[in-house]
Parts: sequence; C-alpha cells; structure tokens
Amino acid sequence: MEFKDYYKTLGVDKGASPAEVKRAFRKLARESHPDLHAGDAAAEGRFKEINEAYEVLGNPETRKKYDELGANWRMYEQAARDGGGTAPAGWSVHAGGGPWQTSYQTVDADRMRDLFGSEDPFSDFFHTFFGGRVSSRGSGRSAPRERRGRDVEHPVDLTLEEAFTGASRRIRLAGSGANRTIDVRIPAGVRDGSKVRAAGEGGSGQGGGQAGDLFLVVRILPHARFELRGQDFHTRVSVPVTTAVLGGETAVPTLSGTTLRLKIPAQTPVGQVFRLKGHGMPTPGRPEERGDLYAKLDVQLPATLSDEERAHYEALRSLGGRPS
Repeated sequence: MEFKDYYKTLGVDKGASPAEVKRAFRKLARESHPDLHAGDAAAEGRFKEINEAYEVLGNPETRKKYDELGANWRMYEQAARDGGGTAPAGWSVHAGGGPWQTSYQTVDADRMRDLFGSEDPFSDFFHTFFGGRVSSRGSGRSAPRERRGRDVEHPVDLTLEEAFTGASRRIRLAGSGANRTIDVRIPAGVRDGSKVRAAGEGGSGQGGGQAGDLFLVVRILPHARFELRGQDFHTRVSVPVTTAVLGGETAVPTLSGTTLRLKIPAQTPVGQVFRLKGHGMPTPGRPEERGDLYAKLDVQLPATLSDEERAHYEALRSLGGRPS
C-alpha cells in the first residue's frame, strides 16, 4: 500500500496544532473545490486527497495512530477489525475483493459548520456536496435537500404623514414564470430604515422547503415643516418681536392636523426650544406611546414700518432699549 504523507498534502508540519490543520484544510479545500474547476480531473483528485488527509489529521484518534504507525496505520485498523475491534466513531469499512479498507469519515452539516462557519462563502457548496445531491464518495446523485427560500428586500418610500398614520403598498414581484402582486400593510410609527416583514412572500423554497420572507425597507421622505429625530418631531414657530419681548401665545401646528396653543414667556430669546409632550411619532404596535414635538422659536421682524412704528422704535432706542 502506498504511503501518503498527509502532512505534506495539507502543507503543515507534523507538530501543527488542530487549529492550524483546520485552517490549512479550509484554505486548500476552497482553492481545489470542484465547482471552481469544472471538468478538471487533476483538481478533483487534489480535492479528494485534501479531504482524505484532513479526515485522518483532523481526528485526534486517527492522527495519533497515523503518527505512531505511519504507513501501517490502516493495517492496524484491519487488525482491529479482524480481532473483533470496532472502528473509531464516525468511520465505516467496506469489503471489495481485497482486504478491509477504511472509507472516508462521515461529514454532516454540523461538522461542516464547525469547519467552515455558518457565514462561509461556500455555504451553497456545503448544501450541494454534503447535503444530499452529491454522495460523499463523489458518485451518484439523489434528490436535492429541502431548503428554505431566500429572503427578499424591496425599498419603499413613505411621506412623513404615511409613516405617522400607517400605509399600504402594492408590491409587484418577479417570480419564476410569472409576476405576482401583493399588498403589504405598513404599521404607524415606522422609522427611516425600518424593515417591514411579509412572511412567506420571498423566494420559493427548494425540495418542498419553506418560502423566504419579503422585507420592505422604509425610506421616509423629507417634510417641509417637520423633521423626525428618533421618535420626536422638530419644527420652528415664528412670533412677532413684541410677543418675544412682552410674552403671549402662538399657534403650533401638528402633523396630525390639529393646532396647539403655546404660551411664550416675556423676554424669550431667539432659538428657545419648547417641548410639547406626546405629540410625536407613535410606537409601532403601541399607538398610545408617542414621542414629543419640539418647537424652536424664531422672531419675525417687520418687513416694513409705518411712521408711527418707526417713532416708537426710535423712542425705545433713545431709552436704551434693545428691540430685536
């Protein structure tokens, strides 16, 4: 039997740690993956050698036997089998016109996640190669494994009023063979960048798998009067100079269409911000919970002055007053 130097196959030293062995295997398996080298027999052979090397070196039991017995490690397995012993967990044997031989170790989805991570870019390959479509010995094909459909994102623009009260959108989606249209209800109080989920309206599943979800990604359009910051509205109100100096009241409109009366204390400086509690954006699913409305004070200067008004301002100036 030809001796195979599995350490050389993976490009690691004999003293390499399990983590180093795993990293080397992951790198080489990606580089030699058959999907990247379609029709390349040499690459396919290299891929099988890499897998065989890792199945030995990646298992502490078999690596120990390989290190101790070298080329004779498989005969050790045969002797254990002939003597009534059992193969290591996860291994199987087969007979075929010659001595017993040890086949590749069974690799399931959990082990592949351990090797490559759940976010590995070759996850589609794991589902294909180890999930049932291609057998572990590289021969024969069976039915595809059940897989959930992909989630789909679709942008949607809302006015601030629509985000405040809630809205509906009719979405046209392109499917395999035909387009389809669905109506999605957007709840009141959604924020800019929020995702509204329509369950089961995404990509179709495979092999009887569940369909994915559709997510509407909300973009709230700018408003002429109000600015949304978190759950609060911000706006500006203008009052005459006399109101800012002497005090009074002014009207503050709200997004819901009502008007509030705001009391302005005497000698209120320009830029003063007033909080009107509970007149902001509602919380999705809890409309009784609202943000606040903040009104920033602007002072409205007269565009023109009558002779009498000018005389009064000049009198104030002569008295040392500081009209705005």
